[in-house]
Amino acid sequence: MTSTTLYDRCAQDAAASVITAYSTSFALACRLLGPRVRTQVRSIYALVRVADEIVDGAAEDAGVPRSTQRLLLDEFEAETLTAIDRGFSTNLIVHAFALAARECGIDGELVRPFFASMRTDLTRTEHDARSHDDYVYGSAEVVGLMCLQVFVNAGRATPIAPIPDLVAGARRLGAAFQDVNFLRDRADDEGRLGRDYLRIDGGAARVEVLARIDGDLDVAAQAIPRLPADCRRAVTAAHGLFAELARRLREDDRDDVRVSVPTPVKAAIAAKAIAGRPPRRSAL
Repeated sequence: MTSTTLYDRCAQDAAASVITAYSTSFALACRLLGPRVRTQVRSIYALVRVADEIVDGAAEDAGVPRSTQRLLLDEFEAETLTAIDRGFSTNLIVHAFALAARECGIDGELVRPFFASMRTDLTRTEHDARSHDDYVYGSAEVVGLMCLQVFVNAGRATPIAPIPDLVAGARRLGAAFQDVNFLRDRADDEGRLGRDYLRIDGGAARVEVLARIDGDLDVAAQAIPRLPADCRRAVTAAHGLFAELARRLREDDRDDVRVSVPTPVKAAIAAKAIAGRPPRRSAL
């Protein structure tokens, strides 16, 4: 084993450890991915997780001032873009991401909007419709597009562009995931972080958000069967989990309770995906 191979493996193992520690649901979905794409997807989400900790979690808990959080985020973005060009980083999580990016055609057009949205969390507390859409594109849709680049290109000698239907599906699925999380986390976002992403003033506005989520999930459901076979089960399981969360959010509108999916229900959703059941469509 060469030094490069060992270093690459250590970086990818570090990324996998981040995902396992932070999200049992995502770790489960990753296990449903084929080995061709599993490592690269973990590497993408590990980078996303670390960036989120700079603006929302560990950095703030450590007493890092907002101005320094901004500096850390800027440095993290610069190191990520440099590593994609260079093919190496001393930061193991960045190095793992750069390996995936270089193989699968992920470039600054997807990386920069992501960091722009993360930067917004340091400067903006309330969003209107336009700023919400811009934020969701950078924080979630481009992450879906990064994963799509992996699904289409992992193992290829030269990356190709995904077909438009898959691009639309990836974007809409990312948007649905983000809006579901906004609804689930409203109390924490507003109470602890002082942020309002949705500006929900009453029940009608909440219904509109849930209808938008259903529409996004339905578009994504139509695209999932066109994904490579070794990706469909995992994406179907993730789709099913968030469809279930949306259903539970519709039934329970209390902001002081974070809606979740019980483990047996998660297992049933995963089992249906493994069995090849198609993604669930909205009943609305």
